[in-house]
Amino acid sequence: MPRLPADRPLGVALIGYAFMGRAHSQAWRTVGAAFDVPDIARRVIVGRDEEAVAAAAHRLDWEEHATDWREVITRDDIDIVDICTPGFLHAEIAIAALAAGKHVLCEKPLANDTAEAQAMVDAAQTATARGQVAALGFTYRRVPALALAQQFVADGKLGTVRQAKAAYLQDWLVDEEAGMSWRLRRETAGSGALGDIASHAIDQIQFLTGQRATAVRGRLATMVPQRPGEDGLEDVTVDDAAWATLELDGGAIGSVEVSRMATGAKNRLTVELFGTRGALRFDLENPNELWYLDATVPVAEQGFTRVLVTEPEHPYLEAWWPQGHVLGWENAFTNQARDLLLAIHDEDASYAPDFADGLALQRVLDAIIASDAADGVGVTL
Repeated sequence: MPRLPADRPLGVALIGYAFMGRAHSQAWRTVGAAFDVPDIARRVIVGRDEEAVAAAAHRLDWEEHATDWREVITRDDIDIVDICTPGFLHAEIAIAALAAGKHVLCEKPLANDTAEAQAMVDAAQTATARGQVAALGFTYRRVPALALAQQFVADGKLGTVRQAKAAYLQDWLVDEEAGMSWRLRRETAGSGALGDIASHAIDQIQFLTGQRATAVRGRLATMVPQRPGEDGLEDVTVDDAAWATLELDGGAIGSVEVSRMATGAKNRLTVELFGTRGALRFDLENPNELWYLDATVPVAEQGFTRVLVTEPEHPYLEAWWPQGHVLGWENAFTNQARDLLLAIHDEDASYAPDFADGLALQRVLDAIIASDAADGVGVTL
């Protein structure tokens, strides 16, 4: 199949209209203004609640709304299906959209377990042979400072990376009276903080180092075992926090800590890399800054240098504002949409991470769960 329609913009269908749907809608609205990419049309936004999705279509500037994703993915004017639903719906929608000949962008984590992820990879392999793109939305790869950090590592500025540390801390569940949601039920979310935010932390360790986990040790904790539901207290069936140690195939050791119970931490993804020639650190709550230490200069001159990542020479910044005019959290989603559209436009281009990367990461998550079940015993991947 041709990657681009000959006589019209690429039609986008967004499945989901809540938090992630809003972020992706912003990206589809702004990508053409920021970057030189193929034209797109925001055709339809899909949700189960007719009144709510109609309101979302109006607020988020979509041409239409619908409640049946199965009908939408068969439409001839839809080329890209963007999946922003809870994780338990990812596999069914993505597999059907790929079978219908559409390009697919799926939010992370890819699926709720390895079996679902494997089925999605099988469908993606068949689809990519036809020229379709099956993309996974680990959006933080598109934060310019983290993309620059990956370039620093690839260019050898850190030498051999020996240690990588990632912590993702939030506090939106500190209140024990905070109500139940789909994110706190295993059947809909798959896992708690592990799949929700540890997936980001692990992806950053693997993305930045260029190394894959080969063995893990992990622990999970549910700190508030019951929360108010519609019919009284409900059991929380996922983790509130998780810890893991990763052995990486390049010899480095990675450590991961995540929590949705970390008082005072709003959206604090911190990453630190330590190498033989230098070190890096990053904090998502200061997203335009990358801190770099050059260990090759005399020790009396060493110290972390703040790199303000707003120059046009930095990743993605050629499309945005003059130097010093900082970007925000939502701009990474626009950068992600840019990369997807360029991959669709150029048959020789590729998009990363793809569904195979999502399967590999799902195996890491499942291994952490298995390690916790075995009282922290190491699990080889």
